[in-house]
Amino acid sequence: APPIEKSAADLAGLKVGDVVLAVNGVETNGRTAFDIIDQISEDPNAGTVTFTIRSIDGVTRDVPLKREFAEAKDPVSYRVSETRSDGTKVGYVRITEFNSLVKTSLEAALRDLESQGVDAYVLDIRGNPGGAFQSAVEIAGLFMNDKLATDVVDGNGVDLKFRTSKDRVVVDENHPLAIWLDGRSASASEVLSGALRDNCRAVIMGDTSFGKGLVQAVYGLKNGYGLVLTVAKYLTPGGTDINKVGIVPDVPKDEALPPAPGFVPLLGSDTSHVDFVDVAKRLSPDMCTRAD
Repeated sequence: APPIEKSAADLAGLKVGDVVLAVNGVETNGRTAFDIIDQISEDPNAGTVTFTIRSIDGVTRDVPLKREFAEAKDPVSYRVSETRSDGTKVGYVRITEFNSLVKTSLEAALRDLESQGVDAYVLDIRGNPGGAFQSAVEIAGLFMNDKLATDVVDGNGVDLKFRTSKDRVVVDENHPLAIWLDGRSASASEVLSGALRDNCRAVIMGDTSFGKGLVQAVYGLKNGYGLVLTVAKYLTPGGTDINKVGIVPDVPKDEALPPAPGFVPLLGSDTSHVDFVDVAKRLSPDMCTRAD
């Protein structure tokens, strides 16, 4: 598709048929679109991105494009919610959406909590409608090393496996993790939840999630409108298709979650009902079989 009218690419004179050889000096050959998105996301405050372009006539040039996007708000909030009588220190982390800031912000939050001696976690993604698919895979890599995060299967049956990164784990893998979901947790929230549960890294608590297991692409049209097409579906590492089904919790809401929703300060983040001894037991090899 041609560049959107008056976009940075359009103003720079990019045309259909131009080939992107490198991004910020790093060659694109052998890399996926997700790899390049990850690279650009490493510095969310950068004002420009430089593309090395080979035009249809064979001329190669560097084209710096100004980054323009709606202001993204930090979607991560966190605190040490309690220190229990047995010495367990609980960290509560809430993610409201998977935007361009989520991975960097969450990594900083988890490092801070680890430095404070937190050894049990609640990850609250209730009401989180999703966002960037690749962010869910990146975030899973903060909790587990080089594991299958999801399978993306296109209409031709081609299976593309996404794994978490190597050697980027922030949270000690022995620290139990509970994830809070509800019926509005969708898309990337479900990718993350499925990845962590099927790899025996987290126990799911709350309500059944929304059930959006489709991968969609947005195409710009010449008339200025856009077309959204479903191009693939994703499966959890265990091979479960959650579309229109959702992720069913391991522990129901009334047994572990506070009665207040997540957006209510303090009351909505009460972690005192979570049984981390039970969480650890559920995640042990005796009770949980890893997908990968």
